[in-house]
Amino acid sequence: MPIKTQSDLPAKEILENENIFVMDEFRAMHQDIRPLRVLILNNMPIKQDTELQLLRALSNTPLQVDVTFMNVKSHVSKHTAASHLNKFYTTLDDIRHLKFDGMIVTGAPVEDVSFEEVDYWDEFCEILDWAETHVTSTLHICWAAQAGFYHYYGINKKMLPQKLFGIYEHKVHNRKIPLVRGFDDVFLAPHSRHTETNAADIHACKDLTVLAESDDAGVFLAIAEEGKKIFITGHPEYDRYTLNNEYFRDLNKGLPIQVPHNYYPEDNPENKPLLQWRSHSNNLYSNWINYYVYQVTPYDLS
Repeated sequence: MPIKTQSDLPAKEILENENIFVMDEFRAMHQDIRPLRVLILNNMPIKQDTELQLLRALSNTPLQVDVTFMNVKSHVSKHTAASHLNKFYTTLDDIRHLKFDGMIVTGAPVEDVSFEEVDYWDEFCEILDWAETHVTSTLHICWAAQAGFYHYYGINKKMLPQKLFGIYEHKVHNRKIPLVRGFDDVFLAPHSRHTETNAADIHACKDLTVLAESDDAGVFLAIAEEGKKIFITGHPEYDRYTLNNEYFRDLNKGLPIQVPHNYYPEDNPENKPLLQWRSHSNNLYSNWINYYVYQVTPYDLS
C-alpha cells in the first residue's frame, strides 16, 4: 500500500529502504483516488519507534492511506523532541472539525496508576468520544484497549503479579468474523504489560465479542459495534527487537524483569530473537483496513 506521509518524516526513509512504498504529499496530489484517512493517536514515549512500527503494519494492502499523527496537548513528552511533535503532530483542537476513515490509539506506559490519575485522561476520553461521530473504525492497542474497556463499558484493569512479557500463543474464536479471516487456528503475538482486563469480565459484556484468546495472556482481540471499535491487548506491530530493547532497558535500570517468554532461542538473550508474529500482524491490520475501514466508510467523509 502506498502510505502518504509528510516528505521529511524520519520513518519515511527507513520504510523506503525496506522497499515499502511511501508516497509524499506531492505525488499523492496527482493520483485520481480518494485515500483512506487514518488518524494515529500516539501515546508512546518514543514516538518515532511507534510511527515506524505502525506505518510498517499498514503497508500491506493496495489502498492508499493518508496518515495523520496526533498527540495529547495535556501531557509534555519527555522522550520525543518538541521540534518533532510541532512539525509532524496535530492535536484534537486542530482536527475536531474533520472526519477520518480509521483511527489507531496506541498504548502508553501508565499502567501503574488508575485511569483517572493519568494526567491526560480527560483529554483522552474526549478524543474517544469525538471519534464516535468522526471516525468509521477505531483500533485500540494495549493500554488503550484496557482504557477503552473501562471508558465504554466500565470494565476496570487489575495489576498482574509480574509483567506479562514475551510471545504467547492465541486461539481464534468466531472465525467467520472478517477481522480474523486468514488466521491460523493458533497464532503468536507479543505482549508487554503489567496489567490486564479480566477475561471473564470481557466475555460477560454483551457488547463485546472475543475473537482471539490465550490461556496465558488472556483476551487478545475483541470487537464491538460490528467493527466500529476493535481492541488488541498485545502488540502485534512490534518489531523483532522491541522486546529485546525493553528487556535490556529494564535490566540496566535494575528493575525486576524476566527473560521474555518464547522469544529468544533457548531463552538465551545472546541469541537473535525469532520473528514469529509478523504474518498474522500484517493480516490483522490488512483485514481491519479492508473490512472495517475501506468497505464501510463513505466516499464523501463530510
